[in-house]
Amino acid sequence: MAEASTPASPIPEGTGYFASDSTLPFHAPDFTKISEDDYVPAFEQGMNIQRAEVQAIIDNPAAPTLENTIVALEKSGQMLGRVATVFFALTGSNTTDRLDDINTEISPKLTAHGDAISLNPELFARVKAVYDKRATMRMTAEDAKLLDETYEGMVHAGALLNDAQRERVKAINTELSSVTTEFGQRARNAMAEQPVFFDNRAELAGLSEADIKAAADLATEKGQPGKFAIALQNTTQQPLLPAMENRAAREKLFKASYHRADGTTAIDTRDLVAKIATLRAEKAALFGEPDWASYTMYDRMVESPQAALDFMGQMVPALAATQQREAGVLNEKIRAEGGNFDVQPWDWYRFANMVKAERYEVDDDEVMQYFQLDKVLEDGVFFMANKLYGLSFERRTDLPVYHPDVWVYTVRDADGSDLGIFYFDPFQRPSKRGGAWMSNFVDQSYLWDKKPAIYNVLNIPKAPAGEPQLVSFDWVNTTFHEFGHALHGFFADQKYPSLSGTATARDFVEYPSQVHEMWMTYPEVLQNYAKHYRTGETIPAELVEKIEAASKFNQGYDFGEVVEAALLDMKWHALSAEQAAAIDTPQEVSDYQARALSDLGLEVALVPPRYRTSYFNHIFSSPSGYSAGYYSYLWTQMLDHDSRNWFRQNGGLTRANGDHYRKTVLSRGGTMDYGEMYRNFAGRDPNVRYMLEALGLVAGEGAADGEASDGAVPAQTAE
Repeated sequence: MAEASTPASPIPEGTGYFASDSTLPFHAPDFTKISEDDYVPAFEQGMNIQRAEVQAIIDNPAAPTLENTIVALEKSGQMLGRVATVFFALTGSNTTDRLDDINTEISPKLTAHGDAISLNPELFARVKAVYDKRATMRMTAEDAKLLDETYEGMVHAGALLNDAQRERVKAINTELSSVTTEFGQRARNAMAEQPVFFDNRAELAGLSEADIKAAADLATEKGQPGKFAIALQNTTQQPLLPAMENRAAREKLFKASYHRADGTTAIDTRDLVAKIATLRAEKAALFGEPDWASYTMYDRMVESPQAALDFMGQMVPALAATQQREAGVLNEKIRAEGGNFDVQPWDWYRFANMVKAERYEVDDDEVMQYFQLDKVLEDGVFFMANKLYGLSFERRTDLPVYHPDVWVYTVRDADGSDLGIFYFDPFQRPSKRGGAWMSNFVDQSYLWDKKPAIYNVLNIPKAPAGEPQLVSFDWVNTTFHEFGHALHGFFADQKYPSLSGTATARDFVEYPSQVHEMWMTYPEVLQNYAKHYRTGETIPAELVEKIEAASKFNQGYDFGEVVEAALLDMKWHALSAEQAAAIDTPQEVSDYQARALSDLGLEVALVPPRYRTSYFNHIFSSPSGYSAGYYSYLWTQMLDHDSRNWFRQNGGLTRANGDHYRKTVLSRGGTMDYGEMYRNFAGRDPNVRYMLEALGLVAGEGAADGEASDGAVPAQTAE
């Protein structure tokens, strides 16, 4: 008998730009046809349409099936998805006051809308009915995964709670949406609107002429002509500090960053942190969980907060010893330079760079001469993708972009077929939040016959007009990293968009991006793109060897600040409801942070965390996908270094290796167990020792491929 599927009432028709798919290639957004006035009506219409679509699923008189319930739910919300992907791309990369206002208005509405679906008891009854008979159903593996994810997601949202608990969860979610959105906006403003001013040029001694001119221009722009201003960047450490000769100026810049948004100035996020921590802990308690970390890690590769802490705990003794040893080396260098002080955080990189220059003869300014941005991307990143996967790229200027600095490329597969479209947005600007990221304008999906439209966003300081766009070694690394995320999206091979590409566990998604960093210094790749911008000379092999040798120095800081941030994240999200509720003032937020950091066993006075609480966007802003998850960067770094070992043992940069990695990892999306996925690639569980060796935290050779050692860490499966 045919399924009865006619809804009791018609689905509303949308109007305006977002009512239908874009007619541009790959359904790319037509930014010439989108105005800021379009967003609120489109959001409202999109929510109304999805509500009607969900009601139609509930009202369907036919018995619940995979197709009429689970797949129908997956299909719902297309207009809402179109407007949301564009809107949140712009609020991250090119926002305005109006977009910020819309974000403040719409975020709690979107949260309430999502809760109304995931906590709808009638809808859950149909989902559960399908789930309960799954053992008797004939499904593909992806069908089964979609069913599991739909059911478990609704349970995690609160479908099994009683009515009063569900209503409280809805209220908490709405408030969290508002508060985390406000946190993100305040944190961005604390960075973008509070440059550090200097009275005279002498304070900036050591900076390049271009940097000094940029500082003068910014001061004029900010209404203080004749002075100099340096804009803060995302992390605690600031990139100009190593070059600054004036110690008082270094301290001033560092402390402005360190005390950002902590009440030192008019912008303070600590009241929001207190609310966020309290609400999250209360929500976890409603589910019977001891803390937010236990609640939110239900679908991770690492099974529990304790497993994550145990993993990080393996690193602390060696890391603490490295921090102490390196601080001693830097203090010796300070004395040799005539200083009568001990190293402080604002001194660390300046003297670390001096030691590096002496030990390894690496000059960061010299290194930059070999990295011109367009060549890094086209002759480096794209070259790597061609050698590993057979991809080709065509620059195009016919598609609209949301900012003139965005570059666009068509991406073609090895057989010449179109794979997707790639947007590259490299430069820092006040309208962009800090950091670097990847996301999709369009997700790959066979359900909708769509190929991906993907963007990478970076924050590279833009060179003055007329000067070559050179980039630091770190930004080269980030460019390879973010394109690793893009490849994860381009190689998606899924029917359902919610399982496609980078729709994976939080502690897995960084792994494919990190492993692609290895190719930036792979000889065949490096020789193709690392050309001196004046002479065209390829970067000398001995300079590369020095860079790689130098990379193991200063891990006490480079690696330490990340470990400390990950541990700080866990400290905030291991609070019980009672403990979190007691932290209810800005001062108590600061006091708790101090206590949490003092317990780590690391040199936090010398090596502060990469992000302090008051500007830790990863865990406190919306979307806050890294809450109780910043450890993911460390976990996936372990997977990364283990994978690099596999590539080296199997011939390196070859199509066979690329095709194997694409087949076993990059094309799998969120469709299977992550431990199984990794074993399909490497033939074994990952080993932590390769990471510790690569960072110089332990000496000696790691265990042979597949051989157990004291450093072995078994892969953990998602629940």
